[in-house]
Amino acid sequence: MYFLNVEAFLVAIVILTMTPGLDTALVIRNTSRGGFQDGAVTSLGICLGLFVHATFSALGISVILTQSAELFSFVKGIGAAYLIWLGLSSLRALRAAKGVDVADLAPQAAGRSKSLREGFLSNVLNPKTAVFYLAFLPQFINPEYSPFAQSMAMASIHFVIAMLWQCSLSGMLNSAKSLLKSDRFMRWMEGTTGVVLIALGVKLLLEDPQI
Repeated sequence: MYFLNVEAFLVAIVILTMTPGLDTALVIRNTSRGGFQDGAVTSLGICLGLFVHATFSALGISVILTQSAELFSFVKGIGAAYLIWLGLSSLRALRAAKGVDVADLAPQAAGRSKSLREGFLSNVLNPKTAVFYLAFLPQFINPEYSPFAQSMAMASIHFVIAMLWQCSLSGMLNSAKSLLKSDRFMRWMEGTTGVVLIALGVKLLLEDPQI
C-alpha cells in the first residue's frame, strides 16, 4: 500500500469501528426489528456512505496540495489535534456512558430497502463522520500519489472492517444481549477508545510530515 502509516491507520479504523455510536445503535435497532438480514443491509448502507465522505475528503486534500506543502502539514496538524480531542471527549464521556438497552428498541416491520436507506443516510448526513474523514484521511496521504486513489483505498479497507464488525454484531445480537446492555462494557469501550485516539494523535502530531 502506498499511503503512509498503514499500521496506525489499521489500528485507528478498527478501534473507531468498534466504538459504540450511532452506527452501532442503528444496526442493533434494525436487527432487533427485522433480524440478521435487516442488520446486515443496514451495515451495507452505512459502509457505502464511507465512499461519499472519502470522495469529499480527497477533493479537499487535492486542492490543499496544489496550494502548498506547508498548508498540507498544517491541515495534518489540525487532524492530529482533532484525534486527541476525540480521545479526550471519550474519556470525559465515561461518567455519562450508558449501555444500549435492546429491550427499548421497539420492533417494527420494515423492508430491506428501508434498512439500506436508513444506514446510508445516517452515515452520509452525519456531520461527525464528514468532519472525521476530512481530518483523519490527510494523516495518511502520501503526496507523491493520487489523493483520490489513496482515499478510496482507505475507504475500502474501512468498508471491509466495518461490514465484518457490524454484521458480527448483528449475528451475535440474540446471544449477546446482556453484553450490549452492560454499562461496564460500554464504559470500557469508551475508555479504551479514548486512550488509543490520544496516543495516535500525539504520535501523528510529533512525527515528520514526510512531504
